[in-house]
Amino acid sequence: MTIELLDTYWRRVRAEVPNLPAAVPEAWAFGATPEHADSLLGLVLSGIKTGTASSVWDYEAAGDRMPEAGDLSVILDSAGEPQAVIRTTTVDIVPFGEVTAEHAHAEGEGDLSLAAWREIHERFWRNHSESPRGWEPDMPVLCERFELVHPLPDATDANA
Repeated sequence: MTIELLDTYWRRVRAEVPNLPAAVPEAWAFGATPEHADSLLGLVLSGIKTGTASSVWDYEAAGDRMPEAGDLSVILDSAGEPQAVIRTTTVDIVPFGEVTAEHAHAEGEGDLSLAAWREIHERFWRNHSESPRGWEPDMPVLCERFELVHPLPDATDANA
């Protein structure tokens, strides 16, 4: 993804949602593989996925700032193309074993159950963690909830 592409996308989004700030937000893709990026983006665009979870240890290992309520993010597809804008609404840090069934459902993955969430995320962090600590049953997990800011729902869908 080029800076010019992101700037062009952000100008187009701001034309449709004028109350957004002029500064282009951070751009990133969900997951660790192209398949993750596209499948999770699809869940966001369909309204099924309104939450995500991250390893606090991964943020620390990468030296990245953790998200905060109110943050905007541009979500990329597997080709690095901007496809959506989300706004973080809440952030909670809890041990892996204390992630709630409600949060697991909001992530929209698998059968939406807490058991599926635990299996999917344990496997993910064992295989893709940026931290050498990987996965542990008491690891701190950043549970983020968000809302889709763009694309706006199609007005014709509301009348269907």
